[in-house]
Amino acid sequence: MAYLVLARKHRPRTFSEMVGQEHVVQALENALTSQRLHHAYLFTGTRGVGKTTVSRILAKSLNCQGPDGQGGITATPCGICQACRDIDSGRFVDYTELDAASNRGVDEVQALLEQAVYKPVQGRFKVFMIDEVHMLTGHAFNAMLKTLEEPPEYLKFVLATTDPQKVPVTVLSRCLQFNLRPMAPETVLEHLTRVLQTESVPAEPQALRLIARAARGSMRDALSLTDQAIAFGNGELQESGVRHMLGSVDRGHVFRLIEALAQGDGKTVVETAEGLRRDGLSAASTLEEMTAVLQGMAVLQAVPSRVGADTGGDPEAAETARLAALMPADETQLLYSLCLHGRTELGLAPDEYAALTMVLLRLLAFKPSGAATEEKKTLNEAPRREVPLARVAPAEAAPPVAVAPPSVDPAAAPLAPAARPGHRLPVVDAPALNVAASARPVATDEPEPAPTKVMAVPVRVQPPAGAREGESMASAASHPIPPSEEGDFWYATVTQMVAAESIAALARELALQSQLVARDVDQWLLRVERESLNQSGSRDKVQAALAALGHDVKIAIEIGSVVDSPARRNKQAAEERQRVAEEAIRNDPDVQSMMRDWDARIVPGTLRPV
Repeated sequence: MAYLVLARKHRPRTFSEMVGQEHVVQALENALTSQRLHHAYLFTGTRGVGKTTVSRILAKSLNCQGPDGQGGITATPCGICQACRDIDSGRFVDYTELDAASNRGVDEVQALLEQAVYKPVQGRFKVFMIDEVHMLTGHAFNAMLKTLEEPPEYLKFVLATTDPQKVPVTVLSRCLQFNLRPMAPETVLEHLTRVLQTESVPAEPQALRLIARAARGSMRDALSLTDQAIAFGNGELQESGVRHMLGSVDRGHVFRLIEALAQGDGKTVVETAEGLRRDGLSAASTLEEMTAVLQGMAVLQAVPSRVGADTGGDPEAAETARLAALMPADETQLLYSLCLHGRTELGLAPDEYAALTMVLLRLLAFKPSGAATEEKKTLNEAPRREVPLARVAPAEAAPPVAVAPPSVDPAAAPLAPAARPGHRLPVVDAPALNVAASARPVATDEPEPAPTKVMAVPVRVQPPAGAREGESMASAASHPIPPSEEGDFWYATVTQMVAAESIAALARELALQSQLVARDVDQWLLRVERESLNQSGSRDKVQAALAALGHDVKIAIEIGSVVDSPARRNKQAAEERQRVAEEAIRNDPDVQSMMRDWDARIVPGTLRPV
């Protein structure tokens, strides 16, 4: 007898054998038990999660005849009657499966619907199962709409798709939709363990964990990988063989990299990356394994009570918990983000291992160190300068007293002299000294030191985060622009060019944002604030527009601060019109009455000048 692959040999035959889809199984079992059967079902989900399997079990439940041939609709098909055996073997005449990926035209759908007029030959219901239904053409969908909405009482539709977004809403509204979810690695691991026990195939638990993670939620992929691993390992599954077959990176390398990053050991990081290159292990797989470990570390850091919990016998759980205690939570989140986004950079680099090394070293570059943090705190504090105090002759009974910075008394603040450039601050005596004695000149043996010269240092104020370039123009436009002959002339000239539509786009922006600094017979000098406006094409278009107005001149442009430009004048005029409009509304008697009597308010930003 020919070998039957595990995915087909261990396909569930009843709802009780289904794993990972309890929400779908419960809904269908309750509907079959209460006889509340819809005429069309739509099963969605990724590959290998059980869409076709659920369809076949549903067809058996609808047509099961029981062991004695007297059964009816049931949620637990017997599996031994003629109808159940024929559906399992694909020979049941009243169960039709149509692959829409290869039969997607309107002719194939019409040929299928022509069978709907005939009653079932052998079973209780006719069941039309259309797989990958999203591949049908628009005309094919339109051809089946009427029958799908009002089929005969003996006809049931079962549709399956991996992309429900491509199914027309007119079809979705006619079906009961069930979403089959991807299966968790733990669920896949449990099912693989039962299957291999049934097949009497020895397997290491860690090898099955690798296969469960590689399946990515698909049970069919997991069983196919298991078939491949059995052949690769000559009848047994070992961790080393499965890891070599999948090309997976040993978690030992991953743990070594994370520990080195936590300790700031760049040498170990580089040596481990070079070891991965020598062994031919995938850089993308390395980053993928690191994200999985870091995700587990982040969970343990956020929920410490999960440390030591039941992990299903995972030997790597203890190492993950140790690294979670070793690396701070913020660095864990940063490294997770770097690994996640670093996978997209591997294809951009000429060498994926060099890209892997750069992704890992990036954490060391952005990792906050204690010295850097202390330095930042020191820079934020106001710098202190030690001012040498003149030596004061001690009083007869007064020992030397260390002078501490006195606390400022608000009442005594006016008595303190203001610091001026070139002025030396007076020496403050100890509180125990006599005030009258301290007011007299103090005799000193040494000459009076030269006064300290205080220099004024200009301070540049950092703009707030998110400030845009246009805000400087808005703030400048709020102040009156000093009138000038060049400014009036340039504003009138630009207004004429804009009205005549002789300049547009960047040339128009150049004219509006510039200031006329000087005029000569054959050359004008303009000043702009942004280098992006100084383009040769824009300059030539402005020269051509000026020539059309009778000004045959060349334009020179310099970069600098702009005080008077047509754009600033337009902004100032608009603000003045807005201010007049708002003042007119606020002074209106009716508006004042509404604000006084009804507590009305003027919503800011809703007033516009006419």
